[in-house]
Amino acid sequence: MEPQISPMSEVHSSARLGPGVRIGPFCVVGPQVTIGSDTVLESHVVLTGRTTLGQRNRVYPGCVIGGEPQDISYRDTDTQVIAGNDNIFREGVTVSKGAEKEDGCTIIGNGNMFMANSHVAHNCHIYDKVILVNGVLLGGHVHVQNGAIVSGNTVVHHFSTLGRLSFVSGGCRVPHDIPPFMLAAGNDNPTLKSLNVVGMRRAGITEDSIQCVRDAFRLLFRKRQKLEDVRAHFEATLDGVLPVELVELLHFIQNQRAGKLGRAREAVRDQPTRDHQTSQKSKAA
Repeated sequence: MEPQISPMSEVHSSARLGPGVRIGPFCVVGPQVTIGSDTVLESHVVLTGRTTLGQRNRVYPGCVIGGEPQDISYRDTDTQVIAGNDNIFREGVTVSKGAEKEDGCTIIGNGNMFMANSHVAHNCHIYDKVILVNGVLLGGHVHVQNGAIVSGNTVVHHFSTLGRLSFVSGGCRVPHDIPPFMLAAGNDNPTLKSLNVVGMRRAGITEDSIQCVRDAFRLLFRKRQKLEDVRAHFEATLDGVLPVELVELLHFIQNQRAGKLGRAREAVRDQPTRDHQTSQKSKAA
């Protein structure tokens, strides 16, 4: 099926459109844009820069995807946005392309929902089946792992990581990592309140694994036991066979505590930018 393009839209001749793409009125699609099959741009959508959307995405009015990063160090280099399949971008969502740092990419997986006026900053990685509720603002380099939900008007500090199936309450300022399976709440510097049991059950996690993670939460965040002691406790009581969810939680917390300011990925700041790496390779050659 040939793409359907409104005559009131501007689509560059170099843009690549898959079969079944529908572009409504007053959209602008730039020359380096690739749109996968059956993706729909409703109206007043801007896709710019080197932006790739996969299949069956739906982009609502007022969205801007692939705009330059809001980073004063950005120098008009050829960075990009890559999004997968079956994502929903509601009204007014903005997704910035990567800055030169890290891999130069803003990456979005599959089956995510970005509600109205949410913002995904440069170099963010959004995994699969994530929900950002209205007005959520992600700083640069934030990672949001599978199935996480971030409630309305929450602000996430750059380089933070929100673990798998974590849930962040509305109106939070999140300056640090949130471990997987945890429910965090509190307007300023949210604390871990309990497990996201509903999300874990919906994801098909067994009751035995949920109980193990619940016990780990109690030992780590209520009794304040050392991570090494908690791991040793479970290895002894479970004969060394730990549920994958428990291993994931303990590994995440270990990395978080090895980082800085409660953010495991703060170490990325010390790595050279893409431009620096390229120049060093050129000198070596």
